[in-house]
Amino acid sequence: MNELELAKFEFCVRLGDSALILGHRLSEWCGHAPILEEDIAITNVALDFVGLSRNWLTYAAQIQNEGKTEDDLAYLRDVVEYRNALLTEQPNGDFAVTMTRQFFYDVFSHYFYYELCNSHDLTIKGIAEKAVKEIDYHLRHSTEWMYRLGDGTEESHQRTQDAVDELWMFTGDMFDTNQGYQLLLDNKVVPNMELIKQHWTSKVNEVFAKATLSVPQNNFMQRGSLKGSHTEHLGFLLAEMQYLQRSYPKSEW
Repeated sequence: MNELELAKFEFCVRLGDSALILGHRLSEWCGHAPILEEDIAITNVALDFVGLSRNWLTYAAQIQNEGKTEDDLAYLRDVVEYRNALLTEQPNGDFAVTMTRQFFYDVFSHYFYYELCNSHDLTIKGIAEKAVKEIDYHLRHSTEWMYRLGDGTEESHQRTQDAVDELWMFTGDMFDTNQGYQLLLDNKVVPNMELIKQHWTSKVNEVFAKATLSVPQNNFMQRGSLKGSHTEHLGFLLAEMQYLQRSYPKSEW
């Protein structure tokens, strides 16, 4: 791979990993959501993310051109080779934690993917255009839960505020860039991340005001996903997610 191809590969892996890990986290709610309707909804959202991940990892494997498939990238890499956003690997916790995590990532996805529809890479542009309708629904869904929980009962408000305070330090990692991302930006493949961050901050503040939630004043941000540095939670998640493929190599449905 040349420098530009390597940058595209890492970019696709980053988005593919984030979608895969978040989809897996949401799938853990199947059969355990607070109401039946939400059990169905959250499982469908999980499937959307897994499908999106497959698109990104398939393209990544094509760019890499080593005879690998999306399954190889998903199931046969170790923790340090994953590039998912740190936010996506955080445990589900209670329902307020799950919805807060989802809301933070949905807002990011909304603005990022819409800008990605202008990519000069036609495959990336196509993946983004296919994803935005689902992402619109995801954002509506998680936003309504932020209103419902944040401006609900005293307990739901406190649990949601606690979730915000707990997860806030992982949000900065979503906007981190490196030399490869700058190369893609220069070639009009990806959007300006500073612009995405501005839109994200504005939307979060808008929703928080209506949901009676407060933005944490602690500015510390945990980072490292672009270099393969993750929290302790990812290793346990991968041990479960990759178990079948590693125990029975090359198994197919």
